Amino acid sequence: MRWPVSAAVSCPILPVLVKLGPLDAGQVADLRPLLDRVPDPRARRGRWYSLTTILLVCACAAVSGTRSVDEIAEWAARASDTVLTTLGVRRHPLRWRRSPSRTTIGRVLAAVDGDALDQAVGAYLAGRNTAETAAEKRQVIAVDGKSPRGSVRLSAGRRHLLSAVTHHRVLTLAQAEVGTKTNETAHFRPLLAPLDLDGSLVTFDALHSVKANVTWLVETKNAHYIAMIKRNQPTAHRQLAALPWQDIAVQHTASTTGHGRRESRSIKICGIADHIGGIAFPHARLALRVHRRRKQSGERESRETVYAVTSLDAHQTTRPSSPPPSAATGRSRPCTTSET
Repeated sequence: MRWPVSAAVSCPILPVLVKLGPLDAGQVADLRPLLDRVPDPRARRGRWYSLTTILLVCACAAVSGTRSVDEIAEWAARASDTVLTTLGVRRHPLRWRRSPSRTTIGRVLAAVDGDALDQAVGAYLAGRNTAETAAEKRQVIAVDGKSPRGSVRLSAGRRHLLSAVTHHRVLTLAQAEVGTKTNETAHFRPLLAPLDLDGSLVTFDALHSVKANVTWLVETKNAHYIAMIKRNQPTAHRQLAALPWQDIAVQHTASTTGHGRRESRSIKICGIADHIGGIAFPHARLALRVHRRRKQSGERESRETVYAVTSLDAHQTTRPSSPPPSAATGRSRPCTTSET
């Protein structure tokens, strides 16, 4: 991925570095070996600053609020000798300049492999997230695609990115550019393959509810999932809609108001018994029904019902200190496809 750089506009690669968050000396030391893996696009002749050093300067400038190559160069010129030494910047032989110039920074950012930099930043964030996540707290990751604003090019439309982002603390663990939204499914496995997903919960929309990918996620990566089931999975959708939802109490409700509309959601959960046949979706243990009501100002109320399945068992959806809902309150009960 080649990113054009202009002094007059913000640098498109900076959002990748902004995700790093605060960087102190220890965190710079952790990030350095990962940036060392990014290939240097420059010829060997004439290098004074290493690629890792320039990327560290850009990273520290980006998390300090800079949004253009000129601002990065200005930040570097004002940085103290202690900061520059920590980042690995050597003093120029003529001793009249120490920090990399605007031209040097611009050329590097224009030529660096954006995908390789994404992988390095993602690996750093994944390691930090694993260290900060409590042992009793399950890591939850959302996989979704988005076309960033400001990514339109003269030769093509917006770039479309597929990302893996944590729920509890927003960190982008992995990211890849895809050609169009219909190509997201093919990038699902390559995106998640480098991540340690053991015991994690991965959520995604109906576009990624593909049986082969879900089977790989559970059997190869030892992860759990919550998959939205729409009419792209006709058999599973029909089975889910036919479950006796009218006999099951609501487990959770939520209401929000904003942007001139009011929304309310209610969630019901139903267990799936494998020995009765279950749902036609691999490793599905629980079925979920989300009913949404939306009232826009001056418009009629709209209603929508969405179904999902998860590989989690009922006891895995609650904290270790509290019993499953079915045992505690009786509001959730297992049901089987025989009841349909």
